Amino acid sequence: MARSQRERRVSATEVKLWREVVKDAVPLPGRAVSDGDGDAPVTVERPPLPPSVAPAPLPSPPSASRPQPRLEHGQTPGVDRRTADRLRRGLLEIEARLDLHGLTQAAAHGALNRFVATAYAAGRRCVLVITGKGTRDGTGVLRQAVPRWLNEAPLRAAIIAMARAQPRDGGDGALYVLLKRQR
Repeated sequence: MARSQRERRVSATEVKLWREVVKDAVPLPGRAVSDGDGDAPVTVERPPLPPSVAPAPLPSPPSASRPQPRLEHGQTPGVDRRTADRLRRGLLEIEARLDLHGLTQAAAHGALNRFVATAYAAGRRCVLVITGKGTRDGTGVLRQAVPRWLNEAPLRAAIIAMARAQPRDGGDGALYVLLKRQR
């Protein structure tokens, strides 16, 4: 290939257009953003979130005298049969999604806690948590950890049921989670 086909200089018009496109973009924390004209990347710090964005607290866990049953895939204690069937079949509207692909366990656990708290505070009912299928033998770390985390405080207090997702929504690498209604 000729040099002109592999490499070309960016025109001043393209640089101006690029700057216009990205002027309001906020890069990920600690990531560098290119100026668009070949200059060295510039690191931009993300401004802190306003306090109004903080999720509402999850409901308080029940007393020790009334322990909640452990959530298992497809078991739906306290849910009417029609809702339980619709959850298992993936017929409830998914109101929010969380994709945990590529996160460490610690980051995924924090993201899951924030996601459930935010979804609960927003009055969402059915959410999808994508863990990924893991390795070929099906032993994904997050795939095994997420159901355990959903059964632990404080998340368990906000959750009614969970079920494996239908293939169109991620199959064995995702979970439908049915959240309680706020009282």
